[in-house]
Amino acid sequence: MSNPISRNFQNIFLTVVICGNVCLPALAFSQNNIGIEFKDKDQNVKVLTLSDITTEVTAVSLKTFEIHEKKDQIYKAYPARALFDKTFGKGWLKAEEIVFISMDGYQASIPVTKFLSHDAYFAFAHHDNSPFTMTNILQNNEVVQLGPLYLIWDNMKSKVLLEDGASDMPYQVKSIELTTFATRFPNLSPPAKASAEVRRGFLHFRKYCMACHMINGEGGGKAPELNYPTSVVEYIKPEYLTRWIENPSSIRHNSLMPGLAQEILNRAKVTKEIIAYLKAMSTTKRSPQKQDIR
Repeated sequence: MSNPISRNFQNIFLTVVICGNVCLPALAFSQNNIGIEFKDKDQNVKVLTLSDITTEVTAVSLKTFEIHEKKDQIYKAYPARALFDKTFGKGWLKAEEIVFISMDGYQASIPVTKFLSHDAYFAFAHHDNSPFTMTNILQNNEVVQLGPLYLIWDNMKSKVLLEDGASDMPYQVKSIELTTFATRFPNLSPPAKASAEVRRGFLHFRKYCMACHMINGEGGGKAPELNYPTSVVEYIKPEYLTRWIENPSSIRHNSLMPGLAQEILNRAKVTKEIIAYLKAMSTTKRSPQKQDIR
């Protein structure tokens, strides 16, 4: 039996894709009625609309450095820990990862430890009640809809959060799931005898790449699969792959892919290690059709 909530998400997403920015006001109008799924290990816990959340959690105004736009911004937002307490109880504190699935295919997997070390919030509106959209300069100035929920961080005084870039800031969040990484993404880990360089590359890929890209059918669905049936390292020369990771627009005009953030320490080394991971994974291809891909 099909899920009416899932159909609603799909229809809204298709409308945005087909109509482009013209349809943004219509989507914004319907956001209060969008059901946001909260899951624990793929089991539904609650489905809440923004109107429901407003009755459960007190909203605040938060000034943050908007990494997607490179400027300060003020949002109306719900404190993440308070929302997790209301939806999952204190059990979320014992989870390993929290996966955020967005309507555009983005899928961010963030360790629970980050939420315990830093203050996160779910923005649902601009402070001045202007349209809840953003001009994302990291994606060639694409105008994007941010709702129903947009995960942001209190980063104004945090060098660590600013260096993290935008990878852990999913917008259009429609589903929030407690999980363990190995269970949720069993075919993303490098081979058992992989080198230290490959293992570091895997951690970089987790942090900066997998929210958009899949390996063996696991990861985000916003951008192309990178390993199956043909690995990206098999059809792109190393020097061009390096350029593609660090500056996609130097390879493809008007690319919407953001380059590896300039703020990342040892950026060239990080790129090299990501490529080492991709090369190692090219020897462990697995057909997505044989997996339970969500």
